Parts: sequence; C-alpha cells; structure tokens
Amino acid sequence: MTEETHEGEGEPGGEDVNARHAEKMAKKKAARDRMLAGKTIEKGLLIVHTGKGKGKSTAAFGMVLRAVGHGMRAGVVQFVKGKWATGERTVLERFPDQVEFHALGEGFTWETQDRERDIASARAAWDAAKRLIEDPEIRMVLLDELNIVLRYGYLPLEEVVEYLRNKPADTHVIVTGRNAADELIEVADLVTEMTMVKHPFRDGVKAQAGIEF
Repeated sequence: MTEETHEGEGEPGGEDVNARHAEKMAKKKAARDRMLAGKTIEKGLLIVHTGKGKGKSTAAFGMVLRAVGHGMRAGVVQFVKGKWATGERTVLERFPDQVEFHALGEGFTWETQDRERDIASARAAWDAAKRLIEDPEIRMVLLDELNIVLRYGYLPLEEVVEYLRNKPADTHVIVTGRNAADELIEVADLVTEMTMVKHPFRDGVKAQAGIEF
C-alpha cells in the first residue's frame, strides 16, 4: 500500500469496492424497474415442460403447489402414471377443496401392450382435462405426460393443439413429457427443455420414492 492509497480503498470490502457495488446495483435496479414497468399483461399461460432431462413433472407440480399456496383451485390429470402411488398425488389429495386430481393413465404403453386400451384411456383423460380447463373456478390445470400420448398418436395432435390455443384466457395450463410436438411449442407461451447431464439410472440405480415418484 502506497502513501497515496487510503486504507481499505480497492481492497475486498473496502469503501471504494462497496461504493462501486452500490452504484452498479442501483443502475441495475433502475433498468429492471423500467423493464417491469412495461410488463402490464396478466393472462393464463400455456406452459410446456419437455426434454430428456429429469424434472419436467417435478417442476410442474411445484407450480401447482405454488398456486395452492396462493389459495387458487387447481386440477391435475395424469395421462400415464395412473397406477403409480406418487408422493405428489398423496400430498395434493389432502387438499380436496383446492385440487381435483385424476390419475387416469394405466402405465406406459409397453406395460399395457394394448393400443386400443391406451387410446381409450387417453381419451378419458383428455375429456377430464377439458372439463377442468373449462371450469371457471379452476385457475391452473396440469396435464402430466400429455406429450407422451400425443407422440404415440393416442390423441389427434391437431385437436389438442387447437383446443389449447383457444383455452379460457385466465387459465394456466401446464403440459409435460418428452418430445413435445413443434405445433404445441409454437402455440405455447412458456417452454422449458430439461437437458440431461447425468442420471443415476445409467449406473443401475432404480427409480426411488421421493425422487422419481
């Protein structure tokens, strides 16, 4: 430290460093405030969680829990995992006044090995989904693994996309599952792709309670 340098200047935690940080954050806050001032639209969103990485349904159920925390009513339709005793279903079924839960899938298609049965199950789930979406008291609807049934052609893609395009304006709809169709991504407001970096399944670790279900 030279004689011209005051003690603390330029050092971590010094007055100059703190002053520069405060100035930088003030500029960021002003810029963010200007940005937020222009965001005035409030609407029901069509949200898609897709990709090969884990966490698509997990993140979606987090949104449902958040909505419940705000006192909103929500609906859930599981298109595939109906036979699984999932932790999220156990929790949300404790809030029957706020959450209507339908686990209508019969498992993955390689488990049923009956395409007509899978189509019938998907149609029943889709009918339940539309009823929930059209209920004016329900603010959020999760269509868990809908992308899977669309990929296998169990529901007509055009029918589903057109319906979701014209859903009630104030209702949030979340769609999960790998391989989201381009047509669905196109009409969605928010799309997140989960990318897998590592997964314990590749090392012989089975699906575990609290992690996968």
